[in-house]
Amino acid sequence: MAEFTALQQLAHAHRVGITFRGWDGEERSVTADTLTKVLTALGVPCETDDDVMQSMDDWHLALWHRTLPPAVVVRQDSVTAVPVTVPAGLTPRVWVELEDGSERDVACTVIERRADQEQLSATIPGDLPQGWHMLRVADKSCVLVVTPQRLTTTDRLDRTWGLMVQLYSVRSEKSWGVGDLSDLASLAEVAADKGAGYVLINPLHAAEPKPPVEPSPYLPATRRFLNPLYLRVEEVPEAAGLPLAEVAAQFEDANRNPHVLQRDPGFAAKLQALELAFNQPRMAERSQKFADFCAGEGPGLDRYALWCALAETLPPGAPEWVDEVFAEQQRTVLADRIEFHKWLQWLCDQQLEAAQAAAIDAGMNIGIMHDLAVGVHPAGADAWTLRNVLAPGVSVGAPPDMFNQQGQNWSQPPWHPERLAESGYAAYRDMLRTILRHAGGLRIDHILGLFRLWWIPAGADPGEGAYVYYDSDALIGILALEAERAGAVVVGEDLGVFEPGVQEDLAERGILGTSILWFEHSDAGPRPPEEYRRACLTSVTTHDLPPTAGYLAGEHVDLREELGLLNRPIEEERALDREAQEAVLSLVRSRVPSMPDDGAPFAVQRTVEALHAFIAQTPSLLLGVALTDAVGERRTQNQPGTSDEYPNWRIPLAGQGRAVMVEDLPGNERFESLVRALGPGFSR
Repeated sequence: MAEFTALQQLAHAHRVGITFRGWDGEERSVTADTLTKVLTALGVPCETDDDVMQSMDDWHLALWHRTLPPAVVVRQDSVTAVPVTVPAGLTPRVWVELEDGSERDVACTVIERRADQEQLSATIPGDLPQGWHMLRVADKSCVLVVTPQRLTTTDRLDRTWGLMVQLYSVRSEKSWGVGDLSDLASLAEVAADKGAGYVLINPLHAAEPKPPVEPSPYLPATRRFLNPLYLRVEEVPEAAGLPLAEVAAQFEDANRNPHVLQRDPGFAAKLQALELAFNQPRMAERSQKFADFCAGEGPGLDRYALWCALAETLPPGAPEWVDEVFAEQQRTVLADRIEFHKWLQWLCDQQLEAAQAAAIDAGMNIGIMHDLAVGVHPAGADAWTLRNVLAPGVSVGAPPDMFNQQGQNWSQPPWHPERLAESGYAAYRDMLRTILRHAGGLRIDHILGLFRLWWIPAGADPGEGAYVYYDSDALIGILALEAERAGAVVVGEDLGVFEPGVQEDLAERGILGTSILWFEHSDAGPRPPEEYRRACLTSVTTHDLPPTAGYLAGEHVDLREELGLLNRPIEEERALDREAQEAVLSLVRSRVPSMPDDGAPFAVQRTVEALHAFIAQTPSLLLGVALTDAVGERRTQNQPGTSDEYPNWRIPLAGQGRAVMVEDLPGNERFESLVRALGPGFSR
């Protein structure tokens, strides 16, 4: 890399992109200032020329400074060579300690000698069982993860469709202002009765432990633990006998409000009732199950519950947050609250298990498909408890693109690639295990982040970032291993700008991709249905766009203009949007005879149905139907690039200006008509 500066060479060595290709296809250089800040966040000294030279020397010598790599992730049935550095003349035993406690010796050969050291090549055999093992040399060790060649869970699937739902927005007569896990079970039963094989829901990750709470499910306090907001209090055994009917009656009007959700009042009421239930006598059998749950979740649950108890008393940004001594001193004082927050997680686990069981019992072949957010809130639980494996001074986002022309800053601290590996990927593994425990499927939001993430230095604009590349073989392999063990299907949201080969790599590992009708284009124009991927979840829309009726009306353009998110004149933007829509609609007209002409009776509804009939002609294994499309909703759930400028994640499910309840869905004719449009192979 002689043609590049020393700083660029150092960035390249540490897997920091020195250029990036924008949505318009043009390649741009990352500034020296951005490279310096990103390398600093990685812990690489680079402020001066001498720092850069020393850091480059350290990188070249890194293999000689450690006995083993930070972690080793391999594929089963593949022989893998691992570098091992030992004192010269020493013939150490190198072995694998398997997950079951047995041992396997590993053959080694000398590949290089330098001064008083030798570098060996340890050959990891391909017949090791899948799992979490340890590679050992004398008194040194590292995690060795054997992952499947590919995830096999999709092999058992027939083509099916499912509902895509923002659970908090779907209320029932028994909700306390927001949809809950019992509503999810009921919704799954309704969908299964119509022929659906799954329900894809928003992330259920926990937010703040008390109101007010962050409304975005994609900016959680933690990605491992669940949000007690979704508990159905009446189904908690310890709550039997409490005067809950009076409390529930207070939310009758809120449940029918079609305009905006009332998260905080509902959560506050649930916490008050749950605190009363927590203090009720507990049967011996339930006490034992609770103890077993806590033991199984281990220190991670304990640390999370400690954070919750502290967060109830400390203001955000308090200096005590960084003081471990203070936090541990509070453990005794807050013991009861710590126990309470552990108990809430146990209740969430039980009700989620019941929802998945209800979905499978109703005939679904997948059941509940969960959603994994890209990252976490910078002041949340994971940011505190996992700060040793997160990078400081930067946040995750996206460079400018066609729909977000100023770029996006998601305000989320990213994994530190090296520190995550040094930890044996424990936090990543534990997060996946919790999410997958009662899941038939898992959607990975922005799965491209397992390959690279756009790091934005603190204080910089979203466009002033750089891509940091991750060990995707390791992250994808661990995902495949944990999903295989859980028997869950995995769908990666692989939309946006990505490098060549990414989609092929995911498909080769048995991970489904994502296709959105409006974004599927080939060189010749909108993609015909027969050219869509089979290993894919295909839908007409997504939660970052208006429901289809709103999209057809161009409401996404109007909203971005209203919020100041356009870089082009509104007339130009509308013209481009109409042109792009018409290209897709023209193709649909040629393939779907029921596609109506403009101005025909019920033209919008029939157009929505025709678009779904079109995606049913694709070979895609999974089809997604947004519940908003099924009931005639027009408002978008989320406008990327905004926070309080628009009521993101606070829009309840409604149609024609009236709230739509879970009880309304079985006989909803619009819903029935949309399912029929998918064709006889998809409906019951």
